[in-house]
Amino acid sequence: MKILVNDGIDPTGKRLLEEAGFVVDTNKIAQADLATKLNDYVAICVRSATKVRAELIDQTPNLKAIARGGVGLDNIDVEHAQSKGIKVINTPAASSRSVAELVFSHLFTLARHIHTSNRRMPSEGNGSFNELKKAFSEGIELTGRTIGIIGIGRIGQETASIALGLGMDVIAVDPFIKSVNIPFGPKAHKATVTIETKSMDEMLAKADMISLHVPFLGKAVLGAEEFNKMKKGVLIVNASRGGTIDEDALINALNSGIVAGAGLDVFDNEPNPRQDLLSHAKISLSPHIGASTEEAQEKIGVELAEQLIAALK
Repeated sequence: MKILVNDGIDPTGKRLLEEAGFVVDTNKIAQADLATKLNDYVAICVRSATKVRAELIDQTPNLKAIARGGVGLDNIDVEHAQSKGIKVINTPAASSRSVAELVFSHLFTLARHIHTSNRRMPSEGNGSFNELKKAFSEGIELTGRTIGIIGIGRIGQETASIALGLGMDVIAVDPFIKSVNIPFGPKAHKATVTIETKSMDEMLAKADMISLHVPFLGKAVLGAEEFNKMKKGVLIVNASRGGTIDEDALINALNSGIVAGAGLDVFDNEPNPRQDLLSHAKISLSPHIGASTEEAQEKIGVELAEQLIAALK
């Protein structure tokens, strides 16, 4: 049986599939050609690039499983696939820590103006060093600050764990979870804190920093109304999905000073984000790399392989 890995897989996952007797094809097939070529395979593995919509599913009756490396399933018509007897697999836990650590990469960067100093030092550092030193001397510490986490699922919990380890207060917002136990600290000295979720309005009024960990469900979670309820000078990080923040409203909030800085790993119009976001002095940027660490990729590959073997055997 042949499996098409259209968006890549860690070598460990590929090896596990081959040892289980599958032929693994890692030669990418263009989206437009999938309808005519996918019937040669019993399963397809994708990340976020390849779309598996109802029309494609209807044209590929030999398909038995769709596997998504990562958390979100917004590029797959899940219910339609399941109605055809096709198993849909993802790896919700494998990349959680990597995404959470990227959130804090952006928060530390914003708190100490690293993104701006990196842009200006090459052209101004030799000659205006002392002026730059003065300009970037008003950083802040994260310890003692309050972080609001929108969505306290696996990634949100990992984000909370890091925040607690830094001595931050955590306010979580999640309509589906009332409370959650968050372990934090080194293995030898692990502690646990119970966090009860609060309303969006309460979080917006108190949070010094906000991180989003929710899927895109057709409308922005943070728009103009929400920005107007935030503390002046808040920092915001989005490593979830493009569309969960209204980008026009974000730029207005940055320009007005309501938002002091934003860290963006995801964008509305990927892979072509709007230029005013890319060039904004108050935004720290990364190209949708939340799950892109060596550790996460290996975990994703292994978990995908194990689930596919179980589903197809």
